[in-house]
Amino acid sequence: MHNQASIDAAMIVLDRFIAAFSARDVEAVRATFHFPHARFHDGKVTLFINVGDFSMDFFLRSADAQEWVRSVWDERNVIHANADKVHFDTQFSRLRADGGVINAYRSIYIVTRIGGRWGIQGRSSFAP
Repeated sequence: MHNQASIDAAMIVLDRFIAAFSARDVEAVRATFHFPHARFHDGKVTLFINVGDFSMDFFLRSADAQEWVRSVWDERNVIHANADKVHFDTQFSRLRADGGVINAYRSIYIVTRIGGRWGIQGRSSFAP
């Protein structure tokens, strides 16, 4: 079942997320999340219980961050959608200043509507 209104709202959240992440704006990234927020990566699960638990330090210390200027969505495909939740199969790329790709990563994003607000509740990524 696909709900176009939900998909459209969730896409806006994903757009805001990647723009905020690329701007290194931690507060704006947090505003795109619901908490608790789960991230599945590197064989572990990181839970951000409260808004203040999330920072970008994990990424800014990574090898990709050395040359990274911004990230872009390559693909965002809906897996499932209903009135309050959308699952996306995605791929994003991390880019250098010249537009060259550092790496591309497959991910699954779960965007939910809680209390009338859409936000990213969890993500599973092959990115470090």
